[in-house]
Amino acid sequence: MAGKPNFLYFMVDQHRADWLGCYGHPLVKTPNIDMLAAKGTRFDEFHVATPICMPNRASFMTGRMPSVNGLRYNGCTLSERANTFVDVLKAGGYATASIGKSHLQPMTAMQARHPDTGLDGPIKEAWKPDTANYGNEEPARYEAEHFEFPTPYYGFDHVDMVTAHGDKAGGHYRQWFRKKHPNWQELHDPANQLPHNYTCPQAYRTPIPEDSYPTAFIRDRAKDYLSGRAASEQPFFSYVSFPDPHHPFNPPGKYWDMYDPDDFALQTRFEDHKNPPLPLRDAREYFEKHGGQQTPQLAFMATDREVQEAMALTAGMITMIDDALGEIIQTLKDNGQYENTVIIFNADHGDYLGDFNLLLKGPWALRSINRVPMIWSDPDSRQGRVTPALASTIDVSATVLERAGLDPYFGIQGRSFLDCVHGKETHRDSLLIEFNDGFARNGFAESARVRSVVTREWQLSVYKDQKWGELYDLKNDPLQTHNLWDSQAHASVKASLFEGLAQQLIGQMDESPQSSRLA
Repeated sequence: MAGKPNFLYFMVDQHRADWLGCYGHPLVKTPNIDMLAAKGTRFDEFHVATPICMPNRASFMTGRMPSVNGLRYNGCTLSERANTFVDVLKAGGYATASIGKSHLQPMTAMQARHPDTGLDGPIKEAWKPDTANYGNEEPARYEAEHFEFPTPYYGFDHVDMVTAHGDKAGGHYRQWFRKKHPNWQELHDPANQLPHNYTCPQAYRTPIPEDSYPTAFIRDRAKDYLSGRAASEQPFFSYVSFPDPHHPFNPPGKYWDMYDPDDFALQTRFEDHKNPPLPLRDAREYFEKHGGQQTPQLAFMATDREVQEAMALTAGMITMIDDALGEIIQTLKDNGQYENTVIIFNADHGDYLGDFNLLLKGPWALRSINRVPMIWSDPDSRQGRVTPALASTIDVSATVLERAGLDPYFGIQGRSFLDCVHGKETHRDSLLIEFNDGFARNGFAESARVRSVVTREWQLSVYKDQKWGELYDLKNDPLQTHNLWDSQAHASVKASLFEGLAQQLIGQMDESPQSSRLA
């Protein structure tokens, strides 16, 4: 298939845009990612469809918003009836591989299931049961020495699965880890942590060696896959997905103390917000009454010192990923594949990582969880440029397919940004970001539902059944400390953004399948 480019797509987990050297971070060492940006196009305003792992990964794969593709929140699953851009690549002659974290199906034993009701039983859900098997990322599947993974998996014909994070990772990684370390049960879990003096919740020093950590497993499997493709003329799409720098905060070996917490400073504290919204006030109230976390996955408020520790350990995980990425790209070069491979670096969502003393992610629509890195290094244009073009996760599928010379399927909601890779500086006037919670928490009486419209200069966020909302002047207040929702001086801006939000919501209607009859 002469002329078809290869694709090497790096995905990282819970990585905000400004925590890379090429995005201006003064401390985090990322020379390999920086080099990728120096030989590619760095998007300065790339945003997620939603700041939660599973639904945004489903939007990445389908090019459709979470409320349309069906995977609206963690614990749901992407239907096997859903088409993905990887399906199109495979049908178009590409070899396809997923190496690392997938998270298109729940990676715990607790899934959102359609109840199997009989004809005489109560009907509890809007959907009838789906007969497909959605347990391929459940931990129990990998307790056996060998699990025959069903492929194609959302279009991938090769899968090396890694589930969960840090030293709790599972999947094919856990099978490999158990064989490599007969004493594996002594090398993971906080109960076996090495001595340290950190106090941040979920910060513990793992005894797992660097070469046995999930990042190393993914690195080596990716290198093996590329080397195995070196002699083939068939183009490939290799998706290399690292579960870090997502919590827990436990980088191995030298990456644990590579950075000093004292060197990191908070950009904003709770007291800096002029009109704190409900999720921030709720986190503060819990912090003052109880301290620590409510659950391991919820955003929470931490002390300055705890935030600094989380920052230092996150930086260690990022540098470990950068080292792995460098080795993978070198393998690409050694195999003679570099000159025909599009290399992309992206994240599924960000992390508050100290903003207003918060850690992790949640319903509060800050740029730190919604704005993520996107670097596109193309053999057609290996020159460093930065584009201010506004783009979204849902745009990736259409862009990859255009670069591969393949037509998208009907119903993709994203738009190709390939012209921005080659110098165009505009793509969207505004974009929509969703947040759909699965439970009542963070101060909300019911599951939070948030819709945000973002432009280059403004962000408006509307919360279901709430009379309050948020309006930020991103040009003059990039840290989002001053909520202008109630400002009469900005009433016309607010009204204009409401109209833009309404247009975005109208435009998100699912048009698939395409009607072929008038009646």
